[in-house]
Amino acid sequence: MPAALQPRYRSSRQQLRARLAALFAVSAESIPLCSPPGEAPRLEAGWGFVSLSHSGEQLLLAWSPWAVGVDLERRDRVLQADLLAQRFFPLEENQALLALPAEVRRLQVLRSWVRKEAAIKWMASSIAEELRHWYWDDTKQELIHLQRGLTPPSLCLESGGWLCALVGDGAGDTQWAEGG
Repeated sequence: MPAALQPRYRSSRQQLRARLAALFAVSAESIPLCSPPGEAPRLEAGWGFVSLSHSGEQLLLAWSPWAVGVDLERRDRVLQADLLAQRFFPLEENQALLALPAEVRRLQVLRSWVRKEAAIKWMASSIAEELRHWYWDDTKQELIHLQRGLTPPSLCLESGGWLCALVGDGAGDTQWAEGG
């Protein structure tokens, strides 16, 4: 792991352990977290599932008794929305996006992107393998995996200039908390 990323890695895992310790009323050291660099963190069987996302100095953590994925991005992130949608989004979704005004399209691409990245974490897969197969149907408010027919519950919230996406069972019953 590059030296520049090591402090962020250590800090995020410490925060994850501390939050889980509070949730389970145990010591942080007793949390059975497996988190090798470059891999998604996971808990031992029976402890549930975790997901995390970094963006800048922000960190989004999630725990669930079921598989879960999260993603976090700044709402005002500058990106080439047309190029991203054309290259990585299914044709039907890309066509719907092209009908939108430029700023609305940029935000919709970003909302779709965070849901898809959260879904890929939920699947424990990789962006390179899966991004093209996810379709966000904004009309039906449904996230669909075009090859596997999966339609996991998902949500995308905006808070303090951030887009926070969560995918997995129980997404509708999510408790959001901000903390330091």
